[in-house]
Amino acid sequence: MRRTLIEYRRSDDETAILKQALDTYGAEAQTLMMFEETAELQKELCKHARGADNRENIAEEIADVLIMLDQMIMLHDCREAVEDYKVIKINRLKAKLEDKT
Repeated sequence: MRRTLIEYRRSDDETAILKQALDTYGAEAQTLMMFEETAELQKELCKHARGADNRENIAEEIADVLIMLDQMIMLHDCREAVEDYKVIKINRLKAKLEDKT
């Protein structure tokens, strides 16, 4: 069984907390939170592109997005599919990079 980067770093306690968040707030609310967290990361990346020294803010928002992605994987029970697509897309990227050299 392959493990995603997110799952590999997730302890049993963290898994329980993420499941509790889904159970407590519900699928719809957590999906909306996913949108919000990705928008916050986008905002910080845009600030960086304009010259801001905001590495810590970017790191914090990446952490938030990873947490929400992990919940989305749990919610949609798609861990294996995500991992399969990740391998396909990394291989596709590798091929594109090799074509550039």
